Amino acid sequence: MRLGAMILTGGASSRMGGEKAAMDWDGRRAVDRVADLAREAGAELVITVGPVDYGHPFVRDDVPLGGPVGGILAGARRLRSAGARRMLVLAVDAPTIVASDLAPLLTEDGAAFDGLNFPFVVGAEALPHDAEAAWPVGRLIERAGLTRLSCPPSARARLRGANTPEEREALLAELSERDNAQTRGDACT
Repeated sequence: MRLGAMILTGGASSRMGGEKAAMDWDGRRAVDRVADLAREAGAELVITVGPVDYGHPFVRDDVPLGGPVGGILAGARRLRSAGARRMLVLAVDAPTIVASDLAPLLTEDGAAFDGLNFPFVVGAEALPHDAEAAWPVGRLIERAGLTRLSCPPSARARLRGANTPEEREALLAELSERDNAQTRGDACT
């Protein structure tokens, strides 16, 4: 398998005030939108990593609420065992990302955007063998030797995702506008 993807769903959602993965984003759960995005980006296997099974292939965090690196390590073990050579790591709180946002990451062996921890692409064997669940994501990215790419300003909010209700409302408005523009464009063809 050339590319596998993991969606991190294990955060506490304390600032959002609700379970991010199950939140409705224009008629669909966040986790389903992100899974579809991963498949559109070329992932042959898409798994979720966290404390709850959302109906996709699922891996439980080693340490519940133990931080994103613990989830990444658990997900990486599963994707490597399935034969993934590269892994796309996505956060469930960014369900409005579009495939073109990910394109720069997918052309590299391992890359992340400047100033963002997610999304990123990493070689299956590039994760440091001494990585620990408590590490900050930035340290994992640095130690894995990922290239840091310039983040397109027009995509920054989508890539960063929503951690608060206010951020969610702004992204929902953008999503609605994008969907309306596509509908108008489809009606003209």
